[in-house]
Amino acid sequence: MDFEQISRSLLPLLGGKENIASAAHCATRLRLVLVDDSLADQQAIGNVEGVKGCFRNAGQMQIIFGTGVVNKVYAAFTQVAGISESSKSEARRHRGKKA
Repeated sequence: MDFEQISRSLLPLLGGKENIASAAHCATRLRLVLVDDSLADQQAIGNVEGVKGCFRNAGQMQIIFGTGVVNKVYAAFTQVAGISESSKSEARRHRGKKA
């Protein structure tokens, strides 16, 4: 699995670098707070290699990759997007700003 290519595929489907407010991950999911949720193509994201599901919940776009994969996708994604890694508490703060 090419994690950099997966990240490059996801970025435009999420509305581009400018649309990513924060990125974090848990054990199985890439958790993104987007500036404008309407710019994300949720159906197309679900068709990207390695994606097991995609949904919005609690102000986040959550993309399921599974244990052992999500951390590798996250590392590549933050590098490709040129964003810093966010903790779960930072992600909550960004979600709170959107609400």
